[in-house]
Amino acid sequence: MNTTRTTTVTCPNCGRGNRIPVAAERRPRCGHCKQPLPWIVDAGDDDFVEVADHATQPAVVDLWATWCGPCRMVSPALEQVARELAGRIKLVKVDIDKNPRVSRRFEVQAVPTLLVLDRGKTVARQAGAAPAHVLRSWVEQAMAGRA
Repeated sequence: MNTTRTTTVTCPNCGRGNRIPVAAERRPRCGHCKQPLPWIVDAGDDDFVEVADHATQPAVVDLWATWCGPCRMVSPALEQVARELAGRIKLVKVDIDKNPRVSRRFEVQAVPTLLVLDRGKTVARQAGAAPAHVLRSWVEQAMAGRA
């Protein structure tokens, strides 16, 4: 399956909008200034494997629900981390209520549940919200352990 679905990301460097694929082999760069773009995408039961498991860089997975207050609090912090680590991670957001297979795969008991995947394998996991600086440190520690 080749996902041709795209998302639009604003370059934090020059402010231009860029349309990028949700799944690709390379890391997205701004078409104007060529700086790395934060890769923030939604995924679900039908495309999670291609979008997250096959990502060429670590995928930070946010398993969330629309009714969850802490999920709404952690989302901007995760997006900040994705901007700060642009070109190094891919943020994949999954609504567990709409995607029960992904939820079952990771045995989600609480939301938000955050994962760092490296080639489809979970290398870090935590439940609950945290501020951006704590999340960034957690992601960087998980990435430091990559083989």
